[in-house]
Amino acid sequence: MLLFSALVAGSFSLGGQIANEVAPAALNALRFWLAAGVIGLAALATTGMPRHAFVASWRYAVLGGLFGTYFVLMFEGLKTAPPVSAAAVFTLTPVIAAGFGWLLLRQIVTPRIAVALIIGAMGALWVIFRADLAALKAFAIGRGEIIYFTGCICHALYTPMVRKLNRGEPAVVFTFGTLVAGAILLTVFGWRDIAATPWTDLSGMVWFTLIYLSFFASAASFVLLQTATLCLPSSKVMAYTYLVPSWVIGWEAMLGQGLPPPIILGGAGLTMIALALLLRDEGAVPRPVP
Repeated sequence: MLLFSALVAGSFSLGGQIANEVAPAALNALRFWLAAGVIGLAALATTGMPRHAFVASWRYAVLGGLFGTYFVLMFEGLKTAPPVSAAAVFTLTPVIAAGFGWLLLRQIVTPRIAVALIIGAMGALWVIFRADLAALKAFAIGRGEIIYFTGCICHALYTPMVRKLNRGEPAVVFTFGTLVAGAILLTVFGWRDIAATPWTDLSGMVWFTLIYLSFFASAASFVLLQTATLCLPSSKVMAYTYLVPSWVIGWEAMLGQGLPPPIILGGAGLTMIALALLLRDEGAVPRPVP
C-alpha cells in the first residue's frame, strides 16, 4: 500500500497537466485497455487463466464500472475544481470506505483505527492546505468538487467490494477481469469522445502520462490494491491514501518544482503517525482469502 500510494500520487502530478487536453472517457478507455493487456500477459506467465475465475463475470462489470467511474469523474471534476479542493475531497475516501466495509463485510473500526483515521485526515489536510488556515477557511464546495466526491464514493465502495466478490481468484487474474470489464464499459460510454480525439496530434506529455497511467497507476496499482484488500480491512487499505499528498510533494520536487516550507512537513509527520497506529492494530486484520 505504500507503493500503491506513491504510484497514485504520480498520476495526480502528471494527470493534472493533461486534464484539459483529452476527454476523460477517451483517455481512461485507452488506459484500461493498455493496462489489461499488461496484466493479461502477467497472468498468463504466472497463475494462468483458470476457467472458474470467469464464472459470474458480472462481478468484474461491477468492479470495473466502479473504478472506471471514479477515474472519469476525477478528470471531469478537475476541469473546474481547484486542485486543493479536490485533494481535500479525496481525504474523505478512507472514512467512507470504513462505512462501506461495515455495511458489506461487517468490518469493525476499532478505536485505534478511528483515531488513526482522524490523525491521518488532519495530516493530509495540513499538507493539502499547506498549513494555511486562510486557505482552509476559503474552501468552498462547487460543481467540480461534487463531481469528484461522487467519484470518491465509487472508489471507497470498490475496496470492500473486491473482498466481497472475490471467490479465491489470484489477484492478477481478478485484476485482469476488472480491467477488461472497465475497458469495455468505458469504450461504450465514451465512444464518441474516442472517435473525436485527434490521437496523432496529442502532445508527447499526453502519451507519456498515458503510458504511466496505464502501466503504473493502473496495472501495477490495481494488483497492489486488490492484494492488500484481501488481507486488510477496508479502512486500513484506504487509510494509506492519506500519504498521497506527501508523495505528491516528492513528485513535484523530482519534477523540479522544489520543496515546500518545513512547516508543511509536519502534516506528513501526522500521516506517518496514523499509519503507525494502523499497522499496530493487528487485531482488526481479517484473514487473507486463500
